[in-house]
Amino acid sequence: MNKYEDYLSWGRYPRLYPKGVINFHWINEQLGMEDINGTILPYAYGKSYGDSCLNDNGTLIDTKRLNHIVSFDRKNSILKCEAGITIDKILKLIVPENYFLPVTPGTKHISIGGAIANDVHGKNHHIAGTFGCYINELELLRSDGEKIICNNEQNKEFFSATIGGMGLTGIITKAEFKLKKIQSQYIDTEYIKFDNIDEFFEINKESEANFEYTVAWIDCSFKYGSNTRGIYIRGNHIDTKPDKWNSKQEMMIPVPFELSLINLFTINAFNTLYYNMQISKLARKLTHYNSFFYPLDCVTDWYKAYGKKGFLQYQFVIPFENGKFALSEILKVIYESGKKSFMTVLKTFGDIKSPGLMSFPRKGITLAIDFSMDGPDTFKLLDELDEIVRSVGGGLYPAKDARMKPEDFKRFYPQWVNFAKFIDPKFSSSFWRRVTK
Repeated sequence: MNKYEDYLSWGRYPRLYPKGVINFHWINEQLGMEDINGTILPYAYGKSYGDSCLNDNGTLIDTKRLNHIVSFDRKNSILKCEAGITIDKILKLIVPENYFLPVTPGTKHISIGGAIANDVHGKNHHIAGTFGCYINELELLRSDGEKIICNNEQNKEFFSATIGGMGLTGIITKAEFKLKKIQSQYIDTEYIKFDNIDEFFEINKESEANFEYTVAWIDCSFKYGSNTRGIYIRGNHIDTKPDKWNSKQEMMIPVPFELSLINLFTINAFNTLYYNMQISKLARKLTHYNSFFYPLDCVTDWYKAYGKKGFLQYQFVIPFENGKFALSEILKVIYESGKKSFMTVLKTFGDIKSPGLMSFPRKGITLAIDFSMDGPDTFKLLDELDEIVRSVGGGLYPAKDARMKPEDFKRFYPQWVNFAKFIDPKFSSSFWRRVTK
């Protein structure tokens, strides 16, 4: 086993290792990055799925120890913290005081630096945009030791390049961002079963007008194309007096070994069970924020269920124009390939523009789907999906990618040439070298 096995990405594919790791212990530490031979990349918890957080044969700067709150301005709902702190630690501080993050991804076990570097989105993009929309200011440490304060007025171009910049502009050391007020830690949640893609869009249109959070799970193993079934999930924070804070630890289910538990039998069984557990068309209940936003966090190291070969997550966005047809074609291709997934998430993005130069979300339809890494067959399928995404003017998410072709990256992100001007001279990643060669 490689001594840097703890510095892989979440999908465990590809398995690329650094030649060295430097721990960043405290905010004013002199790292001597100018003297490091080869390329550098910051790394915290490795929750990116592909190789955007990897630096094969280079040096990683481990930022997990930069995990302190700097200030909490309750009057103005503003938090300032070091970039290595996790969303989990922040929530444990702010939720008991009736605050929440304005945007959160599907896991709370990522760093704030990673949330900024990948400009994460959540279930409320249609009304809130990305996490980058709420950053007031950040501090950026360059390899020559210079610290740059970046905001909408000072070093504005570096600010834009760093949000969604995949850690390539330098090390984010501190960040200040806005919070939102809530009245409870519970979400009033509705679950609606649908039997085809047309029905999904009907429900989605009504939901986005009345619900802050919207997302759907779909069953790719049942039928293909427009006949795909699923469950639409929508919710709002309840507007009541704060509940007593529950300090009990949530139950964690460990996956101890890389066991290849994800296969056609288990996927079919899970999807059938999940869809049929809900008997009625509509179900409603109060859901704790942990269960609503982070359902997979209760399964520790769930990537191990895919076995030693790992898995790939494929996430795309396609414009609404011709989007319904393209989505049906994509689902048909997936179904006919025989490849199946138990985690397939469908939602739509709104038109709130991120300040990030390289941000992924744009107005349209987005689907995220996991595939076991089965070698050439998996790549062949994803190449076919690329062709459909490309044909309608869509794009792929770099934080989830492990195999995007350079010509596609440059087509999806034509602004990459301008972005490259702000990359630190010593910083690089396996992803960046792959897609810009």
